[in-house]
Amino acid sequence: MRIPAHSVCTAIRDDIVTGVFARGSRLTEEQLARRYGVSRVPVREALRTLESEGFVTTRRHVGACVAEPTEQEAADLLEMRTLLEPLGAARAAQRRTDAHLKVLRGLVRLGQDRARRGQGEDVRSLGGWFHETLAQASGSPALTALLTQLRHKIAWMYVVDQPARPAEVWAEYGAIVDAVARGDAERARALTTLHVERALSAHRLRRVERPVPADRPAGGAVRTSQHRVNTASVRN
Repeated sequence: MRIPAHSVCTAIRDDIVTGVFARGSRLTEEQLARRYGVSRVPVREALRTLESEGFVTTRRHVGACVAEPTEQEAADLLEMRTLLEPLGAARAAQRRTDAHLKVLRGLVRLGQDRARRGQGEDVRSLGGWFHETLAQASGSPALTALLTQLRHKIAWMYVVDQPARPAEVWAEYGAIVDAVARGDAERARALTTLHVERALSAHRLRRVERPVPADRPAGGAVRTSQHRVNTASVRN
């Protein structure tokens, strides 16, 4: 059985974003293959993909390491979000399917319900699914991929505070979906721009810890036990 590189890539990216691998820490093929229970071939391919995405960098005489973005690069991500998310919403108003609309409306109903009950973690997850579905509704695989990568990087570099009034956030989402349903691209764009600009104040740069070699689990960059890549969907 050969584990697809994209599955390994997702696992490594998740561990980078959640801080299992500290910024600047070394990523060896042997250590990663052992951690995820795969061969070194998909690990090598995954590292190349992650380097193209900006999560990994290759250093001379050292090899692959977790990237160390500057504060300016982090700020640029938020600026890109203010440009791309409204574009995605406008495209969604023009290209969404009935299936996309059904999912978006269902997420808004769930989000509003969880917000009223004060279930913060559910609200956060549903918000992520909402933005992912809205991006997919744009009908542009390239734009969807950019927005997905952008969300991963923002989650990596920023701590996002929970909104003081989550019900108001979901009211904004509901208004965006209404505009998308009517095919009103300009209103969808304007509402999403306003939503993103309001959300910027909740973002705080993460504190960067001193890099430690990723192959030293005790007190180092790897803070969780080794785990294997989920192979349930992998064909023999």
